[in-house]
Amino acid sequence: MTSDRTASSFQNLTESELESIFDRMDYVAPENVVTTVWLSLTLGKPLLLEGPPGSGKTELGKVLASGFETELIRLQCYEGLTAENALYEWNYTKQLLAVQSNEGAVDTAASNSTQSVFSEPYLLKRPLFRAISADSHTPPVLLIDEIDRADDAFEAFLLEVLSDFQVSIPELGTIRATQPPVVLLTSNRTRALSDALKRRCLYLHIEPPSFDQEFQIVSQKVPELQATVTAELCAIIERLREEPFLKQPGVAETLDWARAINTLRAPESDDPLSIAEIQRTLGCVLKEIEDLDRVDETLLSELITVAADAETPR
Repeated sequence: MTSDRTASSFQNLTESELESIFDRMDYVAPENVVTTVWLSLTLGKPLLLEGPPGSGKTELGKVLASGFETELIRLQCYEGLTAENALYEWNYTKQLLAVQSNEGAVDTAASNSTQSVFSEPYLLKRPLFRAISADSHTPPVLLIDEIDRADDAFEAFLLEVLSDFQVSIPELGTIRATQPPVVLLTSNRTRALSDALKRRCLYLHIEPPSFDQEFQIVSQKVPELQATVTAELCAIIERLREEPFLKQPGVAETLDWARAINTLRAPESDDPLSIAEIQRTLGCVLKEIEDLDRVDETLLSELITVAADAETPR
């Protein structure tokens, strides 16, 4: 697989090639994930990813960027995010210093000996602008993380940018993307997104992994942990997800827990998980005091039973 791809060459990407990239990056992707990501790439459509926190939505963007050996440009959304924060700002300090030292002119039609302070060297490129103006052979991956945290006004602005992949700067004119970036948007469903945004995207809901999938993930990411212990840990996580916790444990918490257990244990120890071990390390899995309080002696005993019955997948 060559990393020298343009946007149009993703049309020639096969589903099996994408699956090979996921395998090479140790990213466990169910069939529906592979197919939807592949369609997003070949059709040139943004991909909207929804699912509980810790389910691997952000990780997918990192995997695609690494797999295609291209830049990952991440825009972290938050309440109050504005177009200026996402697109560009002028470097006012650099402009002022240039004018004071006579190295820059305020007039945009500067002479050959003096550069206008309203030119690209004085521009602070924010994530959206960087993605649009990228000139690498392979399009960058633009990860717009937690779009549901931004407000309706920013979402409307984003629609315009994603439709045309261009931005107008009064002092410089219109700058268009020579090749559109690969766009992933993630949402934790803290608010409903507009129908207009959804129409422009393909949609993928990432479910919590099955026992076998999670076992494979932990085995790849924490290979030092014995397989029998990994199976016990994944079985316990699967049982915990049945509880009405305020924050359900995601794959990220499972991996944290696996690394913690591996760190506390003697090398290559395959002793069954004990109640004491679970109690000492539950803070890796549950992040709310109300959730921790739900894990009483009865539930702990049930978790030990579930762990004892766990079988290593073949």
